[in-house]
Amino acid sequence: MASFSISPSSSSSFTSRSRCLCSKPRPSKPFLLLLASPYRTALSSSFLSSVRVRIAFRCPSLRVPPSSSIRASVQVPAGIRPGSGVETDKLPSDVRDRAMEAVDYYGGRVTIGDVASKTGLKLNEAERALQALAADTGGFLEVSDEGDVLYAFPKDYRSNLAAKSFRMKVEPFINKMKAAAAYLIRVSFGTALIASIVLVYTTIIVLISSSRSDTEDNRGRRGGRSYGSDFTVIFHPTDLFWYWDINYYRRRQMKTDGGMNFVESVFSFVFGDGDPNQGLEEERWKLIGQYISSNGGVVAAEELAPYLDVPPIEETQDDESFVLPVLLRFQGYPEVDDQGNILYRFPSLQRTASSQRAGRKEYVGKRWTEWVNGVEKYFEEKKWLFSKTGASEKAMVIGLGALNFFGIIVLGSMLKEISVAPGGLVSFVSQLFPLLQIYASSFFAIPLFRWFLLLKTNKDIEKRNRARKQRAQILDLPDPSLRGKLLNARDMARRTVISSDRIVYTTEKDFLDQDYETRDWDERFRELEK
Repeated sequence: MASFSISPSSSSSFTSRSRCLCSKPRPSKPFLLLLASPYRTALSSSFLSSVRVRIAFRCPSLRVPPSSSIRASVQVPAGIRPGSGVETDKLPSDVRDRAMEAVDYYGGRVTIGDVASKTGLKLNEAERALQALAADTGGFLEVSDEGDVLYAFPKDYRSNLAAKSFRMKVEPFINKMKAAAAYLIRVSFGTALIASIVLVYTTIIVLISSSRSDTEDNRGRRGGRSYGSDFTVIFHPTDLFWYWDINYYRRRQMKTDGGMNFVESVFSFVFGDGDPNQGLEEERWKLIGQYISSNGGVVAAEELAPYLDVPPIEETQDDESFVLPVLLRFQGYPEVDDQGNILYRFPSLQRTASSQRAGRKEYVGKRWTEWVNGVEKYFEEKKWLFSKTGASEKAMVIGLGALNFFGIIVLGSMLKEISVAPGGLVSFVSQLFPLLQIYASSFFAIPLFRWFLLLKTNKDIEKRNRARKQRAQILDLPDPSLRGKLLNARDMARRTVISSDRIVYTTEKDFLDQDYETRDWDERFRELEK
């Protein structure tokens, strides 16, 4: 969680200047008001190096008008300066989009922990994204009475960013071009099968017809039999492109039968239909972040196990090393409770601008899927399918593939017995024949290799899913020891909602406009002295 810290040293990256309004020594207590907690993530060094705060202190024996209580100014970091370029264009598209979705979800007012828990981004990625969005869209920072920093965005920040970012303007066109290119590659393999069959059997017919031609042909008498271009081909390979439909995927999404055309079936049979778990890793970290945030930022390793790649329970009992990736991603650390149990605290996920309800003690071990604010019970990977084609389509693809393979064998034996004259169809096919052989062989070799590979892959997926499901079942009915551990985690949890009335400073206004009466400072001094 980013927060301000004030150092009295002028050589510090975050500088402060103070001026007492009387001859008495100035108080040092105000320095503690915006001091960051040691467990909170500080703002990036580039950001802190450019922030300069000036505070005018009140002498203990002299009351000062409220307008002269505080004066501050905040500058944008040198690395993120409005007008020097569009900072969000430097972010990966998925990081930018996920951060914007989180901002929209929380109503335009977020902490770094809110974005990280909602999107599954690393804390430094979330911070960088929020800083870039704030610099490009006119967003501003808010500081709470405990030094927590929030990012607030105007309602039209998306339109402001779209008007400024050239990358966001061209991205839809680029994505359409990528989709079109992917579709052309996909259908080209099926087209190649039809083209191969046509070329192979047309050449076989030409050779058979030529062998029965006039034996008095002079070209046929010299050097054995020679075959040229006496056969006229009225079929052009480009005629195969008439059935290509670049909008196929869009229409397919509207279908309910899930069918695919023939050329799609060819590619699906040979290469499959892609990773069924694409984007699932992002969903995994979303689940983990939301679970931790929903439970006050303190959880046990047993609670995270259903979302991670853990070994079966019978193989390991006390090994909690699987938690390490979560600690690194969300900057957590272990703590020991009064009973000697190891729990894990994530301070950045304990500070939020949202008032959503956190997990409560009375739900420990009861209806576990419902009290985590809709978070899945455990993370489940999908098994790979060999092909999504129907039985009839698959039979047609296999039949045509076998027909092409048989034709390649026959044509290969015929070409060995003849001498081919330059030019013409036979010469063209003979030059192309090595590629046709590779295509015919790989048509069945690749699916066979995939079949064996998918057997092992799906076996591993099933093993991981079973291990995560076992861990989730333990949480459904925890034993007394685990139940006590979970209850201690709920006791140690702390979820702080930073509402608007807790904001002591915002970059949206000058400090002169942010009027604080002297009694507010006195109350804060008393709280700090306790």
